[in-house]
Amino acid sequence: MAVQSSISSKPQDPNNVSRDHFFVWREFVWGAVAGAFGEGMMHPVDTIKTRIQSQAILNGVKNQKGILQMVRSVWKIDGLRGFYRGVVPGVTGSLATGATYFGVIESTKKWIEDSHPSLGGHWAHFIAGAVGDTLGSVVYVPCEVIKQRMQVQGTITSWSSTAMKNGIAIKPGAEIYDYYKGMFHAGSSICRTQGLKGLYAGYLSTLARDVPFAGLMVVFYEALKDATEYGKKRWISNPNWHVNNSFEGLVLGGLAGGLSAYLTTPLDVVKTRLQVQGSTLRYNGWLDAIYNIWAKEGVKGMFRGSVPRIAWYIPASALTFMAVEFLRENFNERVPNGGSINVARVSVEKKKSLEEAS
Repeated sequence: MAVQSSISSKPQDPNNVSRDHFFVWREFVWGAVAGAFGEGMMHPVDTIKTRIQSQAILNGVKNQKGILQMVRSVWKIDGLRGFYRGVVPGVTGSLATGATYFGVIESTKKWIEDSHPSLGGHWAHFIAGAVGDTLGSVVYVPCEVIKQRMQVQGTITSWSSTAMKNGIAIKPGAEIYDYYKGMFHAGSSICRTQGLKGLYAGYLSTLARDVPFAGLMVVFYEALKDATEYGKKRWISNPNWHVNNSFEGLVLGGLAGGLSAYLTTPLDVVKTRLQVQGSTLRYNGWLDAIYNIWAKEGVKGMFRGSVPRIAWYIPASALTFMAVEFLRENFNERVPNGGSINVARVSVEKKKSLEEAS
């Protein structure tokens, strides 16, 4: 929603300034909790998406499985445990990303609007979302590499049956990398065999995916909030009619996340393959991956896994925004004058009327 603020000639209370900063810090907490909640709930869908996108590396380009085939395959070979492989690094990465995404959005957007008024509105939202996600990537990318490798491995039985030679799956033979027993074992194993470069594999491709995704999601969310408010004013005459903030976050957050996810699917395919390939290099960098995927698999290859990606992001984004709105609405303290400070809905709203200010 567009930023709304009242104008007053009275000096600002220093206590209110510190309280505003305190609430911005709370955004980090609410974002972390909401991000981890969304990831934990939707991890099985993410596992299917990762396996679909990485098939070309593990099994070659031909005879790649569809969604239902992959679900049946995971269930038959690995059982329920296979759907939740990598959930711990996934939740850990989402804690960091959620915290910086929501926390930095507020701080960055305030700074942009104050120091660069010409970049206000949706540009401020896009830049703030991009900055927040970029900072979170320092923790998120190593967690994502570990998570995705654990996802494609499944159980030790299924992983031991898959071997690679010159990028083609064979049986038997040497595996791409050792089987990871857990998050810390995976991290130490990757560091030992590939160094920090291995943990940050696909870092630039992750930024190339997440920066536009994060910016677009904030822009779409804010635009949907604007459209919702416009609709309320035009078609709902009852001034007392109110929609719960959590419900709005659920619906609009889901729509914003799903649309952003679809538009950035090609970037997600590139990122996933660079991170899953390990030391057996099939792609020599981001541009080489784009060229080879396009040349061998076409548009279908670039958008492979788009359905489970959207199916993951719609509920995950919906749950995340709903959780953030719920936490803000129920746990932000009341201010002395009986009102409340809302670091509201990704954008900032200070609800004081001009009549009260005067």
